[in-house]
Amino acid sequence: MKLLQINTSLNTSSTGKIVCQIGKMCTDNGDQSYIAFSGRYPENRDIANTFRIGFKLDFYWHALVTRIFDRHGFASIRATKKLLKQIDYIKPDIIHLHNLHGYYINIETLFNYLASTKIPIVWTMHDCWPFTGHCSHFEYVKCKKWEKACYSCPQRSSYPSSLIVDNSKENFLKKKRLFNSVNKMTIVPVSEWLDNQIKYSYLNGFNSRVIRNGIDLEVFKPSESRALIEDYNLQNKFIILGVASVWSERKGFFEFIKLRELLGEEFAIVLVGVNLKLQKMLPKNITSIARTSNQTQLAMMYSCSDLYLNLTFEDTYPSTNLESIACGTQVVTYKTGGSPESIVEGGGYVVDQGDIESVKNLIENMKNGALPRISKKPLVDIAHKKFDKDNNFIHYLKLYKEILGISV
Repeated sequence: MKLLQINTSLNTSSTGKIVCQIGKMCTDNGDQSYIAFSGRYPENRDIANTFRIGFKLDFYWHALVTRIFDRHGFASIRATKKLLKQIDYIKPDIIHLHNLHGYYINIETLFNYLASTKIPIVWTMHDCWPFTGHCSHFEYVKCKKWEKACYSCPQRSSYPSSLIVDNSKENFLKKKRLFNSVNKMTIVPVSEWLDNQIKYSYLNGFNSRVIRNGIDLEVFKPSESRALIEDYNLQNKFIILGVASVWSERKGFFEFIKLRELLGEEFAIVLVGVNLKLQKMLPKNITSIARTSNQTQLAMMYSCSDLYLNLTFEDTYPSTNLESIACGTQVVTYKTGGSPESIVEGGGYVVDQGDIESVKNLIENMKNGALPRISKKPLVDIAHKKFDKDNNFIHYLKLYKEILGISV
């Protein structure tokens, strides 16, 4: 079997790591894996059969078309035509799509091609962009226009940002037509929440199968290092950790500031991934750490913490929840998107969005013993049962073989 995956990144970001892990699983099974991606090659280039879609100029032109005309996904024609030549050369048995947003591919050119071929398609949906006229998430603004037709987008200035034109209505209609033009497509949402949203969208005619993301349990596991505590003088503190690749109001940045005002000094709040601009907005009694790509270091931070706190207002299935539990640290999350789905078998607690007073009470009760705190081993056992990438991603291999009528 020949598998071709298409994604916005390779071995960076959560989706970039996922495509590599799926590719490796296929090669380990004796199949052939190819990955087409956008952006830079990662530092670790020991990944077979990868090729980049477009160059910097294509990316910048696509970004400009998006900023001015709100036509995200409708530039990069030349780069996409080169990709199609690669597909003709590879002759894959399955094409597996991931994120198609990210300023790198022309979905009209791509789907016109896919509709003309008989190649089966699997599309893993990591967010909501495939069925809206603009945004990748809508929960924060509580928008439901996408259920019928997008127009007058309330998030025009949010990713993928348009500064001038609102083209959400035309985008919606074009995406609806293009994505429904293919026949052999299976949609894979990464959470039950996302699967439920798709049922109300124009993609509800396709078969869907939830396959949850997994993580590398060789990396995310309890660490004996106490570097976080020692480096930031957090001895005898109840450490509350927050992690984001990009912090914003939607990710709960200001919720942590509110929480800091409610908690006593026996509690320490540590935020990872804070840029210089946002650092200046934090009170002195919140510890901020720059974004790290060192996963071993991140696992140490989870392990040193007493609680991982996820106050996001929009997400589909955050991998940080899984990583924390795998390192033996319970999670408290807002009831947002698919985030609560990772809180299983005592792995943490779920609080209604924006109820920071309840978050404060819950944390204090965890510290004083009024609420049970689970030791590391049962949490690690949960991770091995539910979050192991090998156990989770094997379902993709089964799906490919099922589509092709091959026994696993």
